[in-house]
Amino acid sequence: MKNVKTNKKVESGKTVTLNYTGKFETGEVFDSSLNEGREPLHTVLGGGNLIPGFEKGLLGMEVGEKKTINVEAVEAYGEYLDGLVTTVPADKIPATSKVGDILQSQGPKGTINVTVTEINETGIVLDANHPLAGKKLIFDLEVLDVK
Repeated sequence: MKNVKTNKKVESGKTVTLNYTGKFETGEVFDSSLNEGREPLHTVLGGGNLIPGFEKGLLGMEVGEKKTINVEAVEAYGEYLDGLVTTVPADKIPATSKVGDILQSQGPKGTINVTVTEINETGIVLDANHPLAGKKLIFDLEVLDVK
């Protein structure tokens, strides 16, 4: 019987189990699978579940390998778009809303999340950009398994 070698490299279509820590350029951590109560991430590469730069950074890695990748905004959550910020009359959102709240709104393609960024005398400023839009992200990756 021949010794069959299994391919443990990350490739599109394979199921990958990994730990990750996402940071901003300042070093501030915004997300991590290593936080208490969290499980490693399990995902199928190429399934559209990951931001493009994260997925590209994983390709070719092997089980047990660790590395740090830098993901530019365009390969993460996109550039920050001023056109996705709008002011609406205060009576159009719940009276209990405060800065930082995330509300749901109807957009041309369905339900979208918007963040209340300002409340002033002219109305409520809502931002439909993803909270991480326009930011360069840094990820520490460790591949645990590939199937």
